[in-house]
Amino acid sequence: MDHFIDTHAHIYHEDFLPDRIDMLQRCLEQRVTKIFMPNVDHATIDAMLELESRSSGQCIPMMGLHPCSVKKGFERELYIIESWLAKRKFWAVGEIGTDLYWDKSLFDYQKEAFTIQVNWAKKYHLPIVIHCRESIDQTIDLVQQMQDGSLSGIFHCFSGTAEQALQITKLGFYLGIGGVATFKNGGLDKVLPDIELKHLVLETDSPYLAPVPHRGKRNEPSYIPLVAKKVAEFMDISIDEVQRATTENALKLFKSNDGY
Repeated sequence: MDHFIDTHAHIYHEDFLPDRIDMLQRCLEQRVTKIFMPNVDHATIDAMLELESRSSGQCIPMMGLHPCSVKKGFERELYIIESWLAKRKFWAVGEIGTDLYWDKSLFDYQKEAFTIQVNWAKKYHLPIVIHCRESIDQTIDLVQQMQDGSLSGIFHCFSGTAEQALQITKLGFYLGIGGVATFKNGGLDKVLPDIELKHLVLETDSPYLAPVPHRGKRNEPSYIPLVAKKVAEFMDISIDEVQRATTENALKLFKSNDGY
């Protein structure tokens, strides 16, 4: 098992229109053989599923409503999400969660949408992929309230404290580690040495949050080895150990395999 998995990349985004085929080839050259795609809202579904159909199993879809797309009347969006979950296979309910960065006034709506989607994950026996920008403590509390032993998933784009990391892993969730690990003041150098590899998965959040030395430019899944290298450095282990463990973790979570 010598390949990488990107557990979170919006590669159906319009930023990839000029070179999507070449980008996917670069991913394969860097041994990134599986890329899990989180949905955002109704407007991203067609592009995501089209990419899935053209990728020969490399690009794998989730289904969910992103918290930044939760507005008044969000029930209409959820109706669309639910209809897709009912009619075909997806590998997770995501990207879902909360966000207190852009608009704090919508938090109650976000909590309601999150709770509804978590219950769908339980119904369909799927993991959840969680967005929690500037709302990690509140989101941990929400998951604690709903964790009945059946929930699993990823706290995407983890950049929290060691205490928050421990709370998340005790809930049976993985920490999604991406480009922030390579940032000078990202803070993960103080957290990862105390975390076991069995709790980590790798991600890019492409086209956002490109790792150093590409910071500020468009991100892509072929940069996953840069994240793995930094994780290995912080944990004082080999990059091969990081690759093997995070790939096994991702396959276990998504119940996937090399023959997808």
